[in-house]
Amino acid sequence: MTGSTYITDFKTDRGYELKLNTGLFINNEFVGGDSQIETINPATGKVIAKVEAAGEKEVNAAVDAAEKAFEEVWSKVTPQKRRDYMLKLASLIDRDHEELSQIESLDNGKGISLSRGFDVRELSECIRYYAGWTDKIHGKVIETEGVLSYTRHEPIGVCGAIIPWNFPLLMFAWKLAPALATGNCVVIKTSEMTPLSALKVASLVKEAEFPPGVVNIITGYGHTTGDLLARHKKVGKIAFTGSTAVGRLVMKAAAESNLKKVTLELGGKSPNIIFDDADLELAIKWSFRGVFFNHGQTCCAGTRIYVQEGIYDKFLEKFKAHTQNTPIGHPHDESTFQGPQISQTQYDRIMGYIDSGKEEGATVALGGKRWGNEGYYVEPTIFTDVKEDMKIMKEEIFGPVACVTKFKDEEEAIRLANDSNYGLASAIFSESNKRCIEVSKRIKAGTVWVNCVNVLHANTPFGGFKESGIGRENGEYALDNYTQVKVVKMATTMSP
Repeated sequence: MTGSTYITDFKTDRGYELKLNTGLFINNEFVGGDSQIETINPATGKVIAKVEAAGEKEVNAAVDAAEKAFEEVWSKVTPQKRRDYMLKLASLIDRDHEELSQIESLDNGKGISLSRGFDVRELSECIRYYAGWTDKIHGKVIETEGVLSYTRHEPIGVCGAIIPWNFPLLMFAWKLAPALATGNCVVIKTSEMTPLSALKVASLVKEAEFPPGVVNIITGYGHTTGDLLARHKKVGKIAFTGSTAVGRLVMKAAAESNLKKVTLELGGKSPNIIFDDADLELAIKWSFRGVFFNHGQTCCAGTRIYVQEGIYDKFLEKFKAHTQNTPIGHPHDESTFQGPQISQTQYDRIMGYIDSGKEEGATVALGGKRWGNEGYYVEPTIFTDVKEDMKIMKEEIFGPVACVTKFKDEEEAIRLANDSNYGLASAIFSESNKRCIEVSKRIKAGTVWVNCVNVLHANTPFGGFKESGIGRENGEYALDNYTQVKVVKMATTMSP
């Protein structure tokens, strides 16, 4: 591995010209890896570029750089200076907002208006939010007899992060920002399917003049690069966002190495309960967003829609009509809401679930087929006549597929909503505040949205119950993931 540059020039399908460094970002330099990975345009199935992939040598180099930076530089930087670095990075992201948006839509397939209005905007906002925390992390003095006792909240040192392909920039921010705010150095492994936008941010990290080694960004496959990072003995904490199955492997790897601190933000099969006193038009619009936002590639997607029987027929009719008008198209078309799925593998997986639903007796009320002749597009799909033991009701599909069924009363709605191994998020639609408060208490999920869905903020916690994960991201709660508490006891009047 030698210091070098790996500049790649390419254009989007709509002619936007991009120049990107596709090397591994280690110690503030773009360097080579032990192999290369092709990143694919999901709208066309064609290769965008080749990026360097990290093997054991490169993972070790990234971790060593982070450890050295922490011990020699970053642990000595004042909180106010850390804040300034982070704010400068956020400003550079805002400056290059359009370029980042173009890269995200090209590599991930999401509509350009969504990349601009959500992903890139949330990236800089999250970094700014945590920049405000840098000088507000402190312990407390505890009254103890004969001893001055106080606590310190100290950084862990080197933190690793493994981020997914569905929200490459957002998940990057959720890991990077609290780690830096608490004084840690980081090694982030991007998804091999969507590495490009993080590599653009890497160039901005260097431009913001972060000390070398504080932020390191590598890519590679999960079973190789990700496993090496999760097992690395110099990594004191690992954060992972992805499937529950892979989350188990990350936790196992962390336990088998050095019992490092672990946070997992995993899968979901979120219930959306619509009571008969709900504002029906509002519930339809939010339910649509709850399922089909980001092409259904959202861990908290409200794919189990439970509608009270008195309004079921009317809801279904209007929900189908609304979904039929989904703007599907090329990611770089301004009007596109739903673009392609991320890969051929994911497309095949979703179509397999659709076939399973049909085979088990569910009715395809809308969609269920491929859209177009190029790329990995799936029609927005609505199933009815579903039963609770069907695969499409039990397992996370991670695509634009909704299951709509009816319930009789509040007790049945709660029972059905909680009948899942997952517990990431949920939603309730009702005009009764009393009902919403009472039902939200009984739903077993980390987030309960009331008369809305998929509303996220950097200052509120996000995470799951049950098999949807461990720990919380965002808000003050996330700071605990990246610190360790030390108690200092200083004798005053006590004698042995």
